[in-house]
Amino acid sequence: MKEVKVFDTTLRDGEQMPGVSLPLNYKVRIAKQLDKLGVDVIEAGFPSASKGEFEAVKEISSLNLNAAVCGLARIVKEDIDAALDADVDMVHIFVPTSKIQIEHTVKMSREEIIDKSVECVDYIKSHGAKCMFSAMDATRTEIDYLMRIFKAVEEAKTDIVNVPDTVGVATPFKFYDLIRQLREHLTVPIDVHCHNDFGLAVANTYAAVLAGANEVQVTVNGIGERAGNADLAQVVMILHSIEKIKTSIKTEYLFETSKLVERLTGIKMPPNTPIVGENAFSHESGIHAHGVLKEFSTFEPGVVTPEMVGHKRRIVIGKHAGRHQIKKILEDAGYVVDEEKLNQIFEKVKEIGDRGKRVTDLDLFAIAEVILGELKREERAINVEEVTVLTGNKITPTAVLNAEVFGEKKVTSAIGVGPVDASLKAVTGLVGESIRITEFRMDAITGGSDALAEVYVTVEDEEGHSFTARGAAQDIVMASINAVINAVNYLLRMKKK
Repeated sequence: MKEVKVFDTTLRDGEQMPGVSLPLNYKVRIAKQLDKLGVDVIEAGFPSASKGEFEAVKEISSLNLNAAVCGLARIVKEDIDAALDADVDMVHIFVPTSKIQIEHTVKMSREEIIDKSVECVDYIKSHGAKCMFSAMDATRTEIDYLMRIFKAVEEAKTDIVNVPDTVGVATPFKFYDLIRQLREHLTVPIDVHCHNDFGLAVANTYAAVLAGANEVQVTVNGIGERAGNADLAQVVMILHSIEKIKTSIKTEYLFETSKLVERLTGIKMPPNTPIVGENAFSHESGIHAHGVLKEFSTFEPGVVTPEMVGHKRRIVIGKHAGRHQIKKILEDAGYVVDEEKLNQIFEKVKEIGDRGKRVTDLDLFAIAEVILGELKREERAINVEEVTVLTGNKITPTAVLNAEVFGEKKVTSAIGVGPVDASLKAVTGLVGESIRITEFRMDAITGGSDALAEVYVTVEDEEGHSFTARGAAQDIVMASINAVINAVNYLLRMKKK
């Protein structure tokens, strides 16, 4: 069994994604999470790029993390000095090596590039730091020249060489051949850095490992320049689950790490993102859901489970749902349903789905209660009697709720970044902080300034039980409150049953 090291560049290449700019406190939080996740190396930034970048790298270097901290530098003494002054464990130097890059971005001959690279490796090593050398645009560099420069820095005692597919033009078979050739001629460890311009970053990284690469460069959620980089979770789980190749990653923190980076960068992942996406272990199709309820590996890879990556499996209601999954969801919530009633509920769910509507848990339970004749208002855990929301140019958005909670009069208040945020916090405050909102989406379902707003929410308790619901009103705040209260009411009712 082989072991591969994980080099995370979320804080350097990941931050180069258009629209992403991380303040110091966010960078520190991500660095600590990456250390918790177990990455071997954290590329904290490009210290010479700005004063703020230098301070961020220096701060992360001072955290005494288990992971090594790396700083990026050109083959320029001032860049290297900035990285060394930031107290990094490793300096990652790079220089363009492809014909097109040399002609248009570097004012040096090929021989001068080799000489300067060797000089910089010597300089870094003389200061007691580790050195990584990158031949930028390696996949468009002539193999003879690529081999020459790598051999030269290997002889200068660089600790590792990096083979970047800088513009994402490699394909798995060609990249495999390239890494195999380099592996046969080099003794120094090989690292790879793949971009996703053609959607092949993960596949190329995987192929490189099979060809003999010792380390992979990845980012959380695959963020980065242009179309991004190889995704950390996908690469790691392919290696662990399919190839049985070890890494230092504690996979149970993959979902948690993805969500933190998603929140701090503002880059939301599509629900169908592999491994960490909301739908990665979700099933709506009746055939799939029925199979998964009996044996999860029927319609999941089997070699990776949601628990392995800190995720959850969900059986989702929709127009493709089958009777078995609808019955299972209802029974788990405490409803007793015979075949005749089940068929009526099933047909109603299909009817809603065929109208293009999302079918929420609340829709299913509302349908069931009407058909079963069980709808009882007094069973609601929360009944809101009065809502007051304060907001304005110089006023901190504040919401005050007067409600009856489990038959007891209660008043709660909360502040937020806006009136909706404050109101949602106040609602969850009625039943304690153990219930949180995991999804919030709003649509205008009519036009005009008095448009009717429809809000979808998912709430989750501390045990991982979740419930989806909707609310609609002309007032956005009230639509949000109604949705959350509907969800919380039914979540609490499900737990009671």
